[in-house]
Amino acid sequence: MVMQQSTPSSTTVRKTPARRHDTGRLMQEAAMLAPAVILLTLFLIVPFLLSFWTAMTNQPLVPRPTPVRFVWFNNFIRIFQDDLFWTALWNVSRFTFWIIPVQCGLAFATALLLHQKLPFRNLLRGMFFLPAITSMVVVCVIWGTLFQYPTGPFNQILGFLSGGAIQPIDWLGDPEWAMFSLVLLSAWQAYGFQMIVYLAGLQGIPDELYDAAKIDGANAFRRFWHVTMPGLRPTHVFVLVITTIQAFKLYTQVAILTQGGPKSSTETVVHYMVRAGFEEQKMGYASAVSVILFVIVLIIALIQRQLLRRFDV
Repeated sequence: MVMQQSTPSSTTVRKTPARRHDTGRLMQEAAMLAPAVILLTLFLIVPFLLSFWTAMTNQPLVPRPTPVRFVWFNNFIRIFQDDLFWTALWNVSRFTFWIIPVQCGLAFATALLLHQKLPFRNLLRGMFFLPAITSMVVVCVIWGTLFQYPTGPFNQILGFLSGGAIQPIDWLGDPEWAMFSLVLLSAWQAYGFQMIVYLAGLQGIPDELYDAAKIDGANAFRRFWHVTMPGLRPTHVFVLVITTIQAFKLYTQVAILTQGGPKSSTETVVHYMVRAGFEEQKMGYASAVSVILFVIVLIIALIQRQLLRRFDV
């Protein structure tokens, strides 16, 4: 009887330090996670919940004497019945489809060039990265001058190179050219960020792989195709997803250069949302647009997660 009573007591004594250790570790982990959880709650979860609540009302920008009332899902129904919203969604999808090969291809080619042992390599890297840290407003003002019709520098260069065969192009005033012009401007301004990501990926590929390929007799193209490209596979996925998300947030270029025109050919979802909220003073409607945009970006993030799992990143 004495031995049966003493065994549980000794077990309890042995587990006590372990439980204290687990409790202390959990408290440390909770303390480390607390700042991230608080920031995510304040700047992501709470704003989304407020946007969703506002989207269910007829909240105006300026308070009115009449009380705000719930309209439930009427704002969402009106958005899906608005042809301009579908035009904006189509335009931003078209912009994304164009800018991915232009911006990512330019960044990849520049990164391959600057990864070589060139003189003043670091200086060149800084020069190519400079547009990425330049304000988009400043870039729009400069490129707006370059795009001027019919005597802007771009038209002057085209006329000189073609001997006058190419007529001046209304880059921002022609519906056929306006979105293409925004693609060129946006790709030039932002490709420096993707270039830095690609440079980091190139530096992460071990030199031993290239040495082994040379010993096996692989030429430069085979080393690029069988060593560089597989080594950059996670980088390609990251750049692709980040560029897509940034493209769906297109706003500043449209607001400064085209205001959604001509003939709504450059209208985007974010510009459509800002116009509804601040020009038409329909905050509930604009909040519904923001919720839809959030869902679109969330879907892209889920696709990113699936791609990262597939490539075992």
